[in-house]
Amino acid sequence: MLDMIGEGNAAALVGLLGGVMLGLAARLGRFCTLGAIEDYYYGDNDLRLRMWGVAIGVAVLGSFGLMGAGLLDAGDTIYLGFAFAPIGSIVGGLMFGYGMALAGNCGYGALARLGGGDLRNFVIVLVMGISAYATISGPLAWVRVQLFDQSPATGNLPGIAHSLGGLTGLSPVLVGCSIGAAILVFAVAPARMRDKPAYIGWGAVVGASVVISWAGTQWIARNGFDGLPVVSHTFSAPLGEAIFWTMTASAQPLSFGIGSVAGVWIGAFAGSLIKGHFRWEACEDPRELRRQIFGGGIMGVGAVIALGCSIGQGLSAFSVLAWSAPLTLAAILAGAAIGLRHLIAGFAPAD
Repeated sequence: MLDMIGEGNAAALVGLLGGVMLGLAARLGRFCTLGAIEDYYYGDNDLRLRMWGVAIGVAVLGSFGLMGAGLLDAGDTIYLGFAFAPIGSIVGGLMFGYGMALAGNCGYGALARLGGGDLRNFVIVLVMGISAYATISGPLAWVRVQLFDQSPATGNLPGIAHSLGGLTGLSPVLVGCSIGAAILVFAVAPARMRDKPAYIGWGAVVGASVVISWAGTQWIARNGFDGLPVVSHTFSAPLGEAIFWTMTASAQPLSFGIGSVAGVWIGAFAGSLIKGHFRWEACEDPRELRRQIFGGGIMGVGAVIALGCSIGQGLSAFSVLAWSAPLTLAAILAGAAIGLRHLIAGFAPAD
């Protein structure tokens, strides 16, 4: 099959499938990073945060289930393939969270909103994609390398389950599945969460999209000859990759990231039509546009420093229990809280 459609195209199809699931979850299930944070901080409502917990629990259980079945090699994933760099996780996470608050969305959320006709998020997607690429291989790359070195992992894999497995003598798969089950049980424990089965269902869909991506790209890597990476969803560098492919498709093959970006947009577009929520929107306030440009730029840089965005670290890296995942996610939450506070205190009109 790979000979017929090509490895890059096959990876793009895997990304497309998972992306559509994520896009539908955003529009039909209201799965949103910043929305969950705002609900918790200002609405005293933790249901969407618990939906995140469901997604993480399902992703961890599924990913370690793949490892136990021999369908995923943890060392092939980028999050366990690089050494744990706590400073990069903290700085990058804080930058990403702060930028997300200013922009009003993360990369994934911006794609989902764009699928619903909100052209304001087109600016966020463009700026975030360009700034991410500028940090990976552009004019900011030298600064990133000097300040935040990202070196390959040596010795034991930098994962929570693998570290605990080494200390206790237990199988990392058993440890990982136990942690995933505990996260899932904690997320659905309150009756108010169990009374919202749609939240649980859509959270499970998001987690499953991560597992499908690991399984699909691992299968391609093992059966192909192009040496494609084993990846799952993240929305920082893939935004820039998708922009670059749009301009140079004849010279650049498709990839998982491009398929993932397209999938989220398609799924969100379909979801907005199903809900009857599709409508064209544009920015009317120059100050809002300035915040979105500034926030998108900060997010792109921060995501590259942290080796992932709210989805990349908060879900994909968490699914393999990389040490970087909880630290980066905590930094993103803190950065978002600071950014939201800044918006309220620093941008609200005076009475």
